Amino acid sequence: MAEKDYFSGHAQLYAKFRPTYPDELYRFIFGHLKSFDSAWDCATGNGQVARVLSTQFDKVYATDISQQQLDQAEQNNNILYSLQPAEKTTLPDKSVDLITVAQALHWINTTGFYKEVKRIAKANAWLAVWGYANCTINPVIDQYFQKFYNQTVGAYWDEARKLVEDEYRSLSFPFEEIITPKFFIRVEWTAEQFAGYLTSWSATQKFIKENGFNPVSEILHEIAPHWGSNKPVTFPLFLRMGKIHAS
Repeated sequence: MAEKDYFSGHAQLYAKFRPTYPDELYRFIFGHLKSFDSAWDCATGNGQVARVLSTQFDKVYATDISQQQLDQAEQNNNILYSLQPAEKTTLPDKSVDLITVAQALHWINTTGFYKEVKRIAKANAWLAVWGYANCTINPVIDQYFQKFYNQTVGAYWDEARKLVEDEYRSLSFPFEEIITPKFFIRVEWTAEQFAGYLTSWSATQKFIKENGFNPVSEILHEIAPHWGSNKPVTFPLFLRMGKIHAS
């Protein structure tokens, strides 16, 4: 199975409405590193993680299989963006100190990717993969959200979504893994911003393509009376991290 691309068709929407990752996550990851020469952000999308890495590393390789996503990326002198699959890149052997994959490992052929990881990693390099599960707002809105997720677009999710729901626990991780804490993404959103996030889902985009209308309008109508101006939205974030070459 090759890496899947479900986001090229709505790259601008994805870049606008996807939540950003907390500083605590990056501090935890960086705290385990001994060198900050080079990093590889695999499946970089619009470069959200690569931009953070570029503040710490001399050089950041940022790869993706979607040119449309890369076109949305903010350029930086020390970020090298390139159109490449996760499983086979042109990155040099033993060249990076950290490899990251954010909210994308479930789309990747891990067998091929892990071979590439071991080829590219330096002696003391680390792999950090993370993602976030469904958000919570409040009990009333959460009921509408779960209905939308499970019923309205439930049949339109790729089976790989189950790996996210499982927090990647069922995926092999053949590295020197460490115990990681729980993290949370916390944002303040209007109902319209929340609707934009739902519209950026691959399942929602597939629904729109097959049915000719956006189902988010219905849930927006349902939640609007309960939302007010801004609401705190919380995403539980999970992280798997390990040293690539056993010490």
